[in-house]
Amino acid sequence: MPKTADIGGKRLISLAPDAWAQWVTQRSDVTAREIVSSEFQWISRASDVLIRCFSPEHGEFLQLTELQIRYKPSLPRRMRAYAALAEETFGLPVFPVLINILPPPGHSDKIVERYESEFMGLHARQDYRVINLWTVDANIVLQRPLPALLPFTPVLKGGAKQQIVARALDMLRHDEKLSDLEPLLAFFASFVFDIPVVQQIMRWDMNVLRESPWYQEILEQGLAEGMQQGILQGMQQGMQQGMQQGMQQGMQQGALRQLLRLVRARFQIAPPSIQIRLQQLNLDQLEQMVDLALAAESLDEFMLHVPALPSNGKH
Repeated sequence: MPKTADIGGKRLISLAPDAWAQWVTQRSDVTAREIVSSEFQWISRASDVLIRCFSPEHGEFLQLTELQIRYKPSLPRRMRAYAALAEETFGLPVFPVLINILPPPGHSDKIVERYESEFMGLHARQDYRVINLWTVDANIVLQRPLPALLPFTPVLKGGAKQQIVARALDMLRHDEKLSDLEPLLAFFASFVFDIPVVQQIMRWDMNVLRESPWYQEILEQGLAEGMQQGILQGMQQGMQQGMQQGMQQGMQQGALRQLLRLVRARFQIAPPSIQIRLQQLNLDQLEQMVDLALAAESLDEFMLHVPALPSNGKH
């Protein structure tokens, strides 16, 4: 199973594949023929999207998009490996593009735009295009027919304004093909606005976000699965202790799964020490921590709030 958080790249790009291919290659004559499987013989990553494209000048080629929440130092090696795998599998040249959605915390990591290595006098190099979404103008995205970028509006350049996000929301709601992207827009809005502000813009309870299919993908397996498994387990144990206690325990376990998945999706890590600490929280505290995890900009900031909550243990 893929370890990276899948934010529905294939679904997004399939909305307007021609427009996407032209945008990432910066060539207006490129057409997308099909989105092909990027699951190779021994490797599969949910964040990769592979499009078979055609250009009158360059003929048929593959456009590889790697969509990442945040840049990681391991990505140059990944881009080299995956571009080579795609080229070998399909026998076509590859135009790889790395898209980083959010900037590294404190911009501490230098974003490398090529892979280079040297070993015993042998050199390897893989170029790829890098697009950092925080440098992409939100107004341009709203003006051109590129629906795949609409859910990212809040984190685009100039997009952290209520009127801009409201405009993107209106565009999603007026197109049936885009209506299911609203929770994804809310998710990224939560990175730049407080939760009450997001609720005000969206005009609905944030529980809708947590229960939506898109949010479940972001959390790898989603709240519904975690709640379902947790309630089931809790109810089995609760047969001896009473149905009400079993339901409560199941909901608490489901909420813990949801929170741990959110922490992994936001910060790419959930150390055992954090898991042990979160296991001591009751259901109300876990639900509070979900909102804090959505608003925090780093794992350290998130952890600062944990001791601030009264620890009553599990109920």
